[in-house]
Amino acid sequence: MNKYPLRLNERISLIDILDMGLNERTGTYVIQEDELTIVETGPSPSVKHVKEGLQKLGFPLADVKYIILTHIHLDHAGGAGLLLQQCPNATVVVHPKGARHLANPERLIAGARAVYGSNFDDLFDPIVAIPEERLLTKADGETLKIGEACTLTFLDTPGHANHHFGIHDPISNGMFAGDTVGVRYEQLAKDGVDLVLPSTSPNQFDPKAMQKAIERFQQMGLSYIYYGHFGVTDNAAAALAQVSEWLPLFVETAKDVQREHKDHRELANRLEALVKDHLRGQEIPDNHEVYPYIHGDLRVCAMGLMDYLGK
Repeated sequence: MNKYPLRLNERISLIDILDMGLNERTGTYVIQEDELTIVETGPSPSVKHVKEGLQKLGFPLADVKYIILTHIHLDHAGGAGLLLQQCPNATVVVHPKGARHLANPERLIAGARAVYGSNFDDLFDPIVAIPEERLLTKADGETLKIGEACTLTFLDTPGHANHHFGIHDPISNGMFAGDTVGVRYEQLAKDGVDLVLPSTSPNQFDPKAMQKAIERFQQMGLSYIYYGHFGVTDNAAAALAQVSEWLPLFVETAKDVQREHKDHRELANRLEALVKDHLRGQEIPDNHEVYPYIHGDLRVCAMGLMDYLGK
């Protein structure tokens, strides 16, 4: 039986939007306040799952007031325009550097095609432009009141992308973190293993900015981190410490590969070997269901690392 949408607490629920047809890969969060708010839409093929999840939670689309996008990568935001067409009272909230690309998505599409090639249409089509009057930008430190006792705060958190922010929920002391402080693997959490790896995808990856974002979150003493990929941790300190350890290891491994004049495929293989060795130490078998997820992620991460070093 599908446990999603899953109520994480009395206010926040998680919808599994089956991105790329994969369970527990990408999530949409629903914040039940006076102004019904969702965080992330996923790509357009996932919008049907967002709508189904909202229906199961008892919320008509007309109730949605804010659709917040942590950043505009298509696996998080590609479906925003399509969903917005069916949410007549909603406004899309986005980083100031992302708004123009949602209104005019040609460059966004071209960038994703460069990474995903012939798979683009199956993964992301269609990309629907969002009218400028339905976009709201939030810069670092700005807020959005969605309930009598709930005012969200937005934090500029580049590192994964320049158009990325985190959203702090004061009631749970949780951060909707998108991808800046890593990817969490729910498949392993079921076995008692928390693995959080950096997301270093092209083409705006910046390890110094990513580390700064990690440290900023650490200083806040967060109780929860809500990940775009995937789910929530209630041990924010340990998760942030872990991704902070993996990040320099990813970068140094990439430098080794570059010095040897090898490419991103070699880097992906080496990163996967490092992760596999780490998980073997926690008694995770090599045939665990998590590995197709890790395999795909590390191939994109390797492209971003080599792109960063090439600059």
